[in-house]
Amino acid sequence: MDRPRAVDGRAPDVFDPAGGHVPMRMYPETEEVDFAIVGTGAGGGTLAARLSELGFSVVAFDAGPYFRPLEDFASDETEQNKLYWLDHRVCDGENPIKMGGNNSGKAVGGSTVHFAMVSLRFRPEWFRSRSALGYGVDWPIDWRDMWRYYAQAERAIGVSGPVTYPWGPHRPRYPYRAHEMNSAAKLLARGCEALGYRWTETPLATVSAPRGKSPPCVYRGFCRFGCSTNAKQSALIVWIPRALKAGAEIRDLAMVGRIETDAAGRATGVHYHRSGTWRFQRARNVVVAGYAVETPRLLLNSANARFPDGLANSSGLVGRNLMTQSNQAAWGRMDDEVRWYKGPPSLAITEHWNYEDRGKDFHGGYCWMAQGPLPIEWVSVQTGARGLWGERLRREMMDYNHQIGVKMVGEMLPDEANRVTLADEVDQYGLRVARITYRWGDNDKRLIQHALRQMMMSLEAIGATNRFVQEDDTNHLAGTARMGFDRDSSVVNADCRSWDIPNLWVCDGSVFPTVGGVNPALTIQTIAMRTADRIKTLAQRGEL
Repeated sequence: MDRPRAVDGRAPDVFDPAGGHVPMRMYPETEEVDFAIVGTGAGGGTLAARLSELGFSVVAFDAGPYFRPLEDFASDETEQNKLYWLDHRVCDGENPIKMGGNNSGKAVGGSTVHFAMVSLRFRPEWFRSRSALGYGVDWPIDWRDMWRYYAQAERAIGVSGPVTYPWGPHRPRYPYRAHEMNSAAKLLARGCEALGYRWTETPLATVSAPRGKSPPCVYRGFCRFGCSTNAKQSALIVWIPRALKAGAEIRDLAMVGRIETDAAGRATGVHYHRSGTWRFQRARNVVVAGYAVETPRLLLNSANARFPDGLANSSGLVGRNLMTQSNQAAWGRMDDEVRWYKGPPSLAITEHWNYEDRGKDFHGGYCWMAQGPLPIEWVSVQTGARGLWGERLRREMMDYNHQIGVKMVGEMLPDEANRVTLADEVDQYGLRVARITYRWGDNDKRLIQHALRQMMMSLEAIGATNRFVQEDDTNHLAGTARMGFDRDSSVVNADCRSWDIPNLWVCDGSVFPTVGGVNPALTIQTIAMRTADRIKTLAQRGEL
């Protein structure tokens, strides 16, 4: 798709399979809108909706296309590569991060268009991990404040989950009942029970009953490659329609390359490339929500004479403290057919080692979930983790319906040496590309080995044979523009507002001081909802 769809006062109707449209307000580039938001995923999409609903004028930009899921998405793994940010990046360090489908998206709706929908709350102690648990850094937000917004976010995206969640403080029932567990989930439950660990159905942002124009999940298994039925409650079908209805403009295929600042050191708007030319949109406030790689890249590429080290970077921390999450797995074979591809890929979970601090030789925590990789994904596991090719690979793939596996999401610790900088190479827009440097710390390695042993024990307990581990995999990203208590040790404050430039904000996973041992999407949306309310309060006080 090479032409914008959100033009001429209308935007794609994501619920219409016939190519329909909905009205969209248009703002002249010469008009100083209240907020220019860069990115429309879990952070930017949520914020665009909430700020518009609060009465602010908003233009939201996304470098990717504006898809209609019912028309554009196919049950084909290769076809759906169009959802990922596959532009050139330089990855180095002792443990280079594999970029692409598992940690970045390039579409209106961002990574939520293809995320696995796992919607988990942080353990309360993680918001003060230094004070309570002795590692990492504390967040400048109280967990009780986050807990209140978590409940709002779960209602907004219609999370389907268990009646009672077995870990952490009491929480209200999820808006929708939990999904039926497939065979892979039931086998995870058996393994956990054999080890004496609690388990539960995974809270998922895909509906188990009709919701508005969204039908219930049909368990087709292509969740991580774009839901073609709209059961998945992505930003594309939840927050973006709300933003449009409230008067926001969405500009698709609009790559923001630089933020402009004036002589007083305030942001004045964004330079963006759309339809073959560079343009400029004036704005009273700029919000960067491009995630943990593109956010620091934009801030660094916006360097000027007044801010020679990039915007919001007086602390020198823009791009630093990049965190990923460990995503190792244990796999095996069952005598009976499993057919693990039926349904969302992670229908059951244990958070035992997120909440249990005894018996650990590492800081932090991890969960593990049932798995259901589709065939091409499974081939990549076989070739990468086991080195299988040719006839051996063909024979192994014949056993696809008997396979079983569990996969972790583990907390990796912040380290200033893990960072995003600018490479000398430039992209198709003439912008310097991101250089992503990463290495696992000793604590990260101990956590991973502990998890691999535990997951292998769970498979052994259910009688899985031909067991093996996948040792080198990571997924979600965070950090690089952390929030904090003061300007010397962070990039933004608790409201996601830059210490250096008062009308420049960052609202995505890059503000995380620590990453926790659960998928980050719900927390990003929760922070965005909180930030919108804080902006409303600041505006009422005359402090914007």
